[in-house]
Amino acid sequence: MRFLFIFLIATQSIFATSEDWGKTGHRTVGEIATSVLSKKALKNIALILDGASLALVSNYGDDIKSDKKYRKYGSWHYVNLPLDGQYSLQTANSQGDIIQGIQVCVNTIRDVNASKEEKAFHLKLLVHFIGDLHQPMHIGREEDKGGNDVKLTWFGKSTNLHRVWDSNMIDDYGMSYSELAKESPRLSKRARKEIMKGTPLDWMKEGHKITATLYNDLPENGKLGYEYAYKYTGIMRSQLQKGGLRLAKMLNDIFG
Repeated sequence: MRFLFIFLIATQSIFATSEDWGKTGHRTVGEIATSVLSKKALKNIALILDGASLALVSNYGDDIKSDKKYRKYGSWHYVNLPLDGQYSLQTANSQGDIIQGIQVCVNTIRDVNASKEEKAFHLKLLVHFIGDLHQPMHIGREEDKGGNDVKLTWFGKSTNLHRVWDSNMIDDYGMSYSELAKESPRLSKRARKEIMKGTPLDWMKEGHKITATLYNDLPENGKLGYEYAYKYTGIMRSQLQKGGLRLAKMLNDIFG
């Protein structure tokens, strides 16, 4: 089994992308959320999304990036913070960021005057943004574009710190999104409730601590391999699970 894991990690997936959590990561978050949604929430979400699953719509936020009419949502995928910085709405990006974007989505979904189309659009974005919020490099430094300019190699192939966390670790782990969701770390009810406490701002602050660790724990030669994978795959899986549980908490609160 150990040799199989090393093989999976060492084999670079040809489908790896530099998008947020990659497609597999976002689908995992959506699948985990679905497994803990209330019956009422599931029913209302199915009505808004015409039966589409959260996993299916989870990459919508990335899919629309190439369309100019959606450019204004680009900054909603992340927030830039110095490693020792604190978030404040007073100094936040006037074009919006992930914290502001999540709130707009929640407000629109709750709005009794919003159309079904508006609710569906913002629900799809919310699923995506909660996933992004739990990808540590989406709370990265502005000067290196959230790790995109931190050049590295992953098992000898060129990459960057952002892409390592978006896709390299997930894709090379070798599991589908349904497998990752099903094989999430086992948690007690108490532990699950503890994870689901708080607000997106609280979760961002928690994730930012991981972000600082990742920036400060890079080898001088910039070469990442099995040691890094063994060290951080558990955190990657935990962040996906937290994203899914917290997304479910928000949707249960919205839909009852």
